[in-house]
Amino acid sequence: MPLHTKQFFDDVLQLPFDGTVVGDAFYATFDTGSPLRLRIDFASTITHGEYGGLRLAVVHAEQGAIDTAILSFADHRTFARRDARLDIAPGGSGYSTFRDWHTQRSEPPWKGADGAELRQAIEQYAEIWFPGSSGRPPAPGRGVGHAAHAAPGLVRGGRRTR
Repeated sequence: MPLHTKQFFDDVLQLPFDGTVVGDAFYATFDTGSPLRLRIDFASTITHGEYGGLRLAVVHAEQGAIDTAILSFADHRTFARRDARLDIAPGGSGYSTFRDWHTQRSEPPWKGADGAELRQAIEQYAEIWFPGSSGRPPAPGRGVGHAAHAAPGLVRGGRRTR
């Protein structure tokens, strides 16, 4: 079943920065001279075809993923109203997740999602790596676009050098 990824990012998250959807992932570029990109895709659970959050990754054009964070739907109350309406308790099957198992449905599998808290967390994450990305002025003493280039280097095996 299609995840309707573009619709999720456009209608549910309504992020304050531009990007494009490729497959089931959203990509954003904040500085045309920077090799860094923000990739956001659905984070699967241990059950095939079930998603419990979003995976955010800062990706370097040559070095690959530099940093990754998982934002769970449960922690950000994405499906709180839907789960309350359906009487799905924490720990119960389907709690704060969505599944793409039902190929007969025409509606998105994440229907009923509230993206407000997720959007805020994504904006905070992007602001760390890409200052000024949220449209808010950077904190005093921080230049726009400079922190993205000052990221710690990686050594083979993915460990940070400092």
